[in-house]
Amino acid sequence: MYYFATLLHMFSHVIFYVESIESALSFFEKVFGISPKFIHESGQYAELDTGATSIALASEPLGDSNLPNGYVRSRKKEPPLGCELVFTVDDVQKFFNLAVREGGEGLSPPQEKPWGQTVAYIRDPNGVLIELASPM
Repeated sequence: MYYFATLLHMFSHVIFYVESIESALSFFEKVFGISPKFIHESGQYAELDTGATSIALASEPLGDSNLPNGYVRSRKKEPPLGCELVFTVDDVQKFFNLAVREGGEGLSPPQEKPWGQTVAYIRDPNGVLIELASPM
């Protein structure tokens, strides 16, 4: 149990390598009201103020230097990566519409799932997959 508790304290942030940090910051602020917590002076890295665990954004050139053997880039013309950010919101349709209006791509409009939750899928301007979900 101690080892598991230690791991929980170590999990601090998730990093998405993106083509444009500026467009991502603007999107998350306009759609979800999330402001940057930190932006490095180089413009190559930023963190959003999302509480104990941050969403971080790093430039693709930084990703290239960190991962010299390559990585799968998130591109809107390609299928989304096999991971997603999930935002629980009070009105899934409202946030879906707002996200699309602010440059996101609507992938799946709000649908009620068999377990009673309403869920929709969008991609941010950099192609990051986002689930919008009603509270359970």
